[in-house]
Amino acid sequence: MKNILHLASQSQSRQQLLKESDIPFKLLSQEADESACDWTLPLEKLVASISLYKMNHVVLPEGKEGDVLFLLTGDTLSKDANGEIQGKPVDRADAIAKIKQARDGTKLCSAFCLDKKIYKDGAWTVAERIHEVVQAEYLFYVPDNWIDTYLEKSIGLSCSNAIAVELYGAQFLKFVRGSYSTIVGLSMFELREALERIGFFQ
Repeated sequence: MKNILHLASQSQSRQQLLKESDIPFKLLSQEADESACDWTLPLEKLVASISLYKMNHVVLPEGKEGDVLFLLTGDTLSKDANGEIQGKPVDRADAIAKIKQARDGTKLCSAFCLDKKIYKDGAWTVAERIHEVVQAEYLFYVPDNWIDTYLEKSIGLSCSNAIAVELYGAQFLKFVRGSYSTIVGLSMFELREALERIGFFQ
């Protein structure tokens, strides 16, 4: 495979999913201020808008005429049983509150924006774009006496809703309705199909 996927995300979970799927990638930075998005939108529309907003704020590399660039951004947000949208925790106390709230079940949306860009006339232009949102539900239950250990041994403090269902956190995941990788942070089945459609594997 000669193509490399450029990932504009610092998410350890997304990077690990790509590694496990043997999809070569390199990291790019993006300068999106997510607080500028409309957080009054329904969950599905909000997560879609954030992933697109990130795409529009990626720091692109230098190119030369005819170069092709495959670029991916993503975002994942949760909604608790009370209907409140939950992002990443702001601190440890917030993480603990989110973990306890998740005991009643969580709905989640994970979005990705995948661009095939071509360098033409001195600038990167979008040749093709695939923008998808995938939904899932899950129940993640961490008993009170396990919360401190969970936060120490997982990456929950950097995850949406303070929940990391992979690695150490797997033992607290009671059930999943939908795609497991969607809950981790990147819908791999849909992404693989999108990469095929956009010509990444050619």
